[in-house]
Amino acid sequence: MRYLFVHQNFPGQFLHILRRLHEEGEHDIVFISEANQGSLPGVRRVLYKPSKRSGADAYPAVREIELAALRADGVAQSARTLKQLGYEPDIIIGHHGWGELLNLGDVFPKSPILGYYEFFYHTDRNDVGFDPEFPLRPEAMPQVRLKNTVNFMALSQPGFGQTPTLFQRDTYPEWAHDRLTLLREGVNLDLCAPKLELGRRSLTIGAMSIAPKRKLVTYVSRDLEPYRGFHTFMRALPRLLEARPDVDVALVGGDGVSYGARAPGGATWRATLIEELRGSLDLSRVHFLGRVTYDDFRALLQRSDAHVYLTYPFVASWSLREAMACGCAIVGSRTAPVEEFITDGETGRLVPFLEPDAIADGILELLEDRTLARRLRRNARRWAEAELSLDDYLDRYKDLIARITGS
Repeated sequence: MRYLFVHQNFPGQFLHILRRLHEEGEHDIVFISEANQGSLPGVRRVLYKPSKRSGADAYPAVREIELAALRADGVAQSARTLKQLGYEPDIIIGHHGWGELLNLGDVFPKSPILGYYEFFYHTDRNDVGFDPEFPLRPEAMPQVRLKNTVNFMALSQPGFGQTPTLFQRDTYPEWAHDRLTLLREGVNLDLCAPKLELGRRSLTIGAMSIAPKRKLVTYVSRDLEPYRGFHTFMRALPRLLEARPDVDVALVGGDGVSYGARAPGGATWRATLIEELRGSLDLSRVHFLGRVTYDDFRALLQRSDAHVYLTYPFVASWSLREAMACGCAIVGSRTAPVEEFITDGETGRLVPFLEPDAIADGILELLEDRTLARRLRRNARRWAEAELSLDDYLDRYKDLIARITGS
């Protein structure tokens, strides 16, 4: 078959299916993206460039819609070049979030489109208004509503949709659910697997060195920011570190902002929280590792004595899936995306997102109750084996493609 993938950042959510298709050895695969980074065997890269943008004085949400239209136009131009060269895809697979798929039906009217639907925004629930520390300004409400413009445009066109969790599907209007196939994403259970002799191994990553007898608490996010509970986790650390002198904390994540607001005064959230906690936080035991290699990321999870995953009611991170596959003892936020993965007392411990003391107490419970921690680790791995198998996910993916294309 001939596949056309589209995502501004290569390979986006499509790494594993691209590898599976290449392994099958019988497909012609083209990937259109804006970013000129990365490569995969058997995948031909085609770049697009959005057209020029209007002035910065435009209404913020309108600028976002305009950029989506410009991306759609840029992708369509690259697609027309492919068509002129004789390439006609049997299926188009891409992410609807940035508008890139919106004009492809004009270029390839006979090619079915399978779009990735990630999140539908609301002004009265989920991430908006969740954290009282960062209230939404009333004048920003229209901007939240306008963020769904691409969602509505995509849903108004012919095509098919996929979404990875029930929580994400249910953010969309009920009338759209028939368009969205629940396709739970999987992880490589061989790469992400528990290691024996937990807590008896040393671990060195960058300048951080953890001795065999030390306890290690881990936290992972693409960026260290409030949407992923960085502020509440940091505020939990003084209580944790005072109670357990044998604990080190490793935080993985950049200093940018993937979601939500930037820190005040142009600072990073890391610098802001360190300043807030000055004098109450033993920074010699708090290790900011930045972004690490995948091997180091897995080594951290496999060495972790307690792994903390916090999020607003928003899209769940891949790292949560990988932590479960690695058999981590997880302290997660009692928010809907996490509750879809973790059952309190069975596959992890759930704590209130907004309560630092409760987060600290949840971590301390797992460090002190080794029987409980072992049971949660075992159950988390078993759940991952049952629900997060990469092979099962890819088989379901291929079945969905076959239903759409009739092949």
